[in-house]
This record gives sequence, structure tokens and C-alpha cells, in this order.
Amino acid sequence: MKRLLLGSVALMALALVSPASAADLPAPAYKAPVAAPPPVYSWTGFYIGGNVGGAWVGDNSVTDTDLGLNFGGNNNDGRFIGGGTVGFNYQFNNFVFGVEGDFDWAANNNNSATVLVGAAAVPFQVTTGTPWVTTVAARFGVAFDRWLVYGKAGGGWVGSNNFTVTNLNNGNSFSGGSGSDGGWLVGGGVEWAFAGNWSAKIEYDYLGLNSRSFTTATGLGIIPAGDTFSTGNLNVEMVKFGINYRFGAWDTPAPVTTRY
Repeated sequence: MKRLLLGSVALMALALVSPASAADLPAPAYKAPVAAPPPVYSWTGFYIGGNVGGAWVGDNSVTDTDLGLNFGGNNNDGRFIGGGTVGFNYQFNNFVFGVEGDFDWAANNNNSATVLVGAAAVPFQVTTGTPWVTTVAARFGVAFDRWLVYGKAGGGWVGSNNFTVTNLNNGNSFSGGSGSDGGWLVGGGVEWAFAGNWSAKIEYDYLGLNSRSFTTATGLGIIPAGDTFSTGNLNVEMVKFGINYRFGAWDTPAPVTTRY
């Protein structure tokens, strides 16, 4: 009986002490949710855009074979250009690869030069022009989040108006040699994704072209039939400012994680 009484007293004392002891224990440490890192910008996707800028045509003088005429003096002739762009990028780590095509109209595209021919110093004028420029090129670059530094390599073509040779004394003329002229392209630029799927770029391109020529079917005074007029190996330098819109999600969000 005595042992039973002592056991009951011990149980009652333990019951009274336990809640107080539990209250004295420290609460588990709380760890706030870990914020996700900022979204990583991705350049992958199809895009379209527009551009404006300037172009300069070099080595666009014209010579003939029979009389040794040189219709020069128009090198580095500048004009305004504007047009559109379409392309695709794929980003792997920090490297971006893609392909891009563009088409630009050229304002004030006609060039002309005048020479005096023969003892009578008859003025003859030759006129030609490049009304449009189009290029297709591979792009390759390095992305620094929303900044992309890239190079380009490919090919390009310019539209070629007729050569027109005119006797300025009587207005008689003949024309020929229209079509297009192709060559190789190199360039590079910097592009900045400034808002969502929108980006802006500035770019320089150099287009090296083949020479053009045409042969007269009839004579024009002192200039004989069968005379061949040719350009040098033309080159076109272009500086463009463009705005592009890329389709698809503009970022790759990281998952939110919580620690306890």
C-alpha cells in the first residue's frame, strides 16, 4: 500500500512538471522561403523587325574599252536606306547562333558622271543606280544577359538599274545592263533587349560585289557600236539602326524553393 501511494504521488508530480518544461523548450527555427533568382533572358526564337540607316557605294566609276573613258568621281556616294528583317536565334549557354535576312530600299539611288569626248569635247554622261540591297547571313555572338555582341557572314545582292549613256549635246542615249549584282558580306553589331520581347541594335555591314558591264548595240556619235562599259568591283558599306520583336517567352524563370 505504501508503494502504491508513493507511485501515485510521483506520477502526479511528473504531470505537473512536464507542461512547464515543454514551455521552456526553444521553438524550432523558422527559415523564410528562398527567393528565386531573377529570370535569365533567352535570345532563342524567331524574330522580325525594321531598320533604317545609311549606305555608301565605293568604286562605282564606269570605264569603256574602246575609247578609254573613265566616268569616275562618284566613289563613296551615300544614300538613305530602310527596310525589314527576319531571322532566328538559338542560345546555348552564353553563345547565340542564328540566321538573318533583310531587304532595304535605297533613296536617291542614281549615280551619274560626265566626261568630255574627242577633239570637240562632246559631253557624255553615264547614269546607273542600286535601288535595293538584300542580304542573307549567319549570325554568331556572345550574350551578356540582355546584351548581345555578334558578327555576321554571308552573301548579298544589290539591284542594278540600267547603264544609260547620254550625249548631252543632242540628248541621244542608249541603255543596258540592268539586273542584280551579288557578292560576299561580313559585318557585326550590338543588340540590347530593352523591354520584354523587344530589342534594339546597331550594325555595320560590308558587301563586296562583282563588277558589272554591258556592250552597246549601236553607236552613239563618237562612241562606236560594240563598245563595252564596265564598273569596278563595287562595294557597299552600311550602318543600320534596327528594332526587332522576338516571338515566344522572353525569359526562363527559375523555380521558387522553400526551406524549413
